[in-house]
This record gives sequence, C-alpha cells and structure tokens, in this order.
Amino acid sequence: MLMTLSSTIFLLPLIWFSPYKRLWSLVLAYSLAIALLSLMWLTHPMETGWTSLNTYMAIDPLSTPLLVLTCWLLPLMILASQNHMSAEPVNRQRTYISLLVSLQIFLIMAFGATEMIMFYVMFEATLIPTLVIITRWGNQTERLNAGIYFLFYTLAGSLPLLVALLILQNSTGSLSFLTTQFFQPLDMNSTASKLWWAGCLIAFLVKMPLYGAHLWLPKAHVEAPIAGSMILAAVLLKLGGYGMMRIITILDPLTKQLSYPFIVLALWGVVMTGSICLRQTDLKSLIAYSSVSHMGLVAAGILIQTPWGFTGALILMIAHGLTSSALFCLANTNYERTHSRTLLLARGLQMILPLLASWWFISTLANLALPPLPNLMGELMILTSLFNWSYWTLILTGAGALITASYSLHMFLTTQRGPITTPLAAIEPTYTREHLLLTLHLIPLLLLILKPELIWGWTT
Repeated sequence: MLMTLSSTIFLLPLIWFSPYKRLWSLVLAYSLAIALLSLMWLTHPMETGWTSLNTYMAIDPLSTPLLVLTCWLLPLMILASQNHMSAEPVNRQRTYISLLVSLQIFLIMAFGATEMIMFYVMFEATLIPTLVIITRWGNQTERLNAGIYFLFYTLAGSLPLLVALLILQNSTGSLSFLTTQFFQPLDMNSTASKLWWAGCLIAFLVKMPLYGAHLWLPKAHVEAPIAGSMILAAVLLKLGGYGMMRIITILDPLTKQLSYPFIVLALWGVVMTGSICLRQTDLKSLIAYSSVSHMGLVAAGILIQTPWGFTGALILMIAHGLTSSALFCLANTNYERTHSRTLLLARGLQMILPLLASWWFISTLANLALPPLPNLMGELMILTSLFNWSYWTLILTGAGALITASYSLHMFLTTQRGPITTPLAAIEPTYTREHLLLTLHLIPLLLLILKPELIWGWTT
C-alpha cells in the first residue's frame, strides 16, 4: 500500500526535474509501472478481509478494485492529454501533470483510509486539483461558472457530513472502518437522529450525483479538459458510492424508513436523465447525463442494503468508470478533428476513420450493457435486488434500460453514419497513441468477463 503511494509521490520530482524532451514519455512509463504494481493488490486472499494494514491505511475487497482503477487511470489521462497540451509553455505542462498526480495521491489515501475523518479530508482534498484543472484548462468561457457549481454543490453537501462524523465520534469513541461493525446500535428515535442520518448520506449522494443534485456534473464535464472529464467520470463519482457503502452499515435502523425518497429519486433520475440524453445536441453533455443515469442505479442498489445490491453497485461502478472514460476519450478525438462537440457536425466519420468507428461501437455497446460485459452483470444484480425489494421498481428500471439502449445507439449512429459534414482536409488520421489509449480502457473491461470475482466486493 505505502509502496504504491510513495512511488506516486516520487512522480512529482520526476515531473519537475526531467528534461522537457522526455517529460511525457518518462511520466507515462513511470505511471504505467505504478498501475501494473497496483494489480498486485488483486492477488491478496480476500477472505481475510483487510490486508496491507498499517497505522492509517489498509485495503479490503471493497476498496481494492477502486484503488486499482485510480492507478490505472493516471497513465491513460497522460496519454489523452498529450496532444492538446503540446502548445502550452513547459511549466504549465509540468503543473498540469503535477495536478493529475496529486489527484491520484489524494484518491489513494481516500480509498485506502481506515479512519472516517482521514477519508473525509481526502474526499474534500480531491476538490482542489479538479477545480484548478477545470477552471484553468477548460475549453470554453463558461469554465469558471462550472468550477463554482462544482465547488459549492460538493461543499454544501459535505459540510453536514463533518458535523455528523464528529457527533458519531462523540457517541461511539471511534471512527475506524475496522471496528464499524462492532458499534453499539445508536438510539435513533429523535428528529435530530434523522437529521444526522441525512447529514451522513447527502454528501455522498451529491457527489454521485443523485438526480436533483446533479446540475454541477454536466457543466463540469462539458467545460473540463479531457483528463478532467476522465477522472471525474471514472473515479471521483465513485467516491460517493464508496463512502455510502462504508457508512451505511452503521445507519441501519433508520435507513429502512428514510431511504424511500432517495431510492425513488435515484430510479426516477435513471428515466429522466436518460430522456434528457435523447434530446442532447452536445456529445460531452450526453455522456455526462448518461453517467448520472448509471450512478442512479448504483445509489438505489446501495440504499436497499442487500449483498446483491452492494455487489451489483461495485461492479457497475468499475465497469462504468472504464466505459465512460473511454467514451470521453472518443469524444475528445472527435473534438480535436472537427473542433465541435455538436453531434450533427461530426457525421459520417466511419467512412474516413473506420478503426475509430469500431472503438465507438464497442464503447457504445458497453455503455448500453451488452452481455457478457461487466456492465450488464452489475445492472442485472441491481435490477434483481430492486425487483426483490419491490415489484414496482421494474417499471422504472425497465424504462431506464430501454432509454439507455436508445440514446447509446442514437449517439453512435449520429456521430458515425450519414453524410460527411466536416471538410475532409480538416480531418487528421488517427494516431497510435489514441488506439493504445482506447485499448487500455477496453481490454480490462473485456478481461473482467473472465474473472468477475475480482470486483465482487464484500460478497467474495
């Protein structure tokens, strides 16, 4: 655990002291080595629960897949950012990569934390690099507005969590994840305890985001540069789901009654954000709203608190992280060639770039949960546990699945088929770097079909 963390910290001097000519290649090679090193966590015997234990950090079957995903994403972000950062001055390029590395450091410490307050501090610390990346390197003039939305939604949601954690510390004497299952049942009869329950969960529901508190996400995604969109979709949204799964085990008596409105909102959000996707004209906005739809399913799976719901939520989080990150990379390749995110202006690209169209096809099928991909496995487990909880959920989840298939195919057909609208002279050929980037996204997704127990979480 500490070996991977210290290796990531040593990336910072490498960034600032390596010669400019070798900057991107050295950082890419080093971060890829860290990503391969992190795969060793998956070989630990998971039956024993916690492993790699030290004073402040440890890993268990819930945090391991998310930690590996975090480490795997850094080299991919560096690969994706190389082209659009090449025109920037050298020091700005170094600053940009340093922010990405610092984000990975905070995320490793957040997912590896054994203490709730440390998790909370790292959960908040990820705001700073992400905010700088969005507001400094964003594409459009709206980026400051998007940064303000992102900052204030997250802060307003997470300040009640700090108060709730301090109250919990006062009543139980410990905030360690290692001992949460041994806490005495808390007295949950008063109105104040219901407010405490809401304070514990709302921060994570805003981060996921739950429908109704989701307005910051499409803005942040649309304005962020490619690396910002990738890390937001793939890992930062998963912080919300991870935090919920950690804390919900101690909120038990109240969750049965108080979670109803949140489950309804989450499932209604699956249908509503899917419907919004059907009428989107902006490609990045469409992928961002589809993230809200998928994370609504994850929130519902966690809130009903069954082993299948938890497992399905974790599988869907990992699968969605790889898929949506790949889709944002594809949207970026289109943007670099057509200089527009409008769906209708990027038509007919299959005729000119057929191999890129095949990447689009695979990523779109993963997004609509084609069997036997892990996306389908996660969705099926959540759907089954929701149906077992209440038959009525089938109406919303079934409608959500149909709408997801509709907008995914609409996105693929609009960007790849039809008459060519962009001048052929303006379209560059695809580069090996881009194909490598998409291979590294989709190969893990396909390999997880063969050994899904790596991302089953607590039920292994």
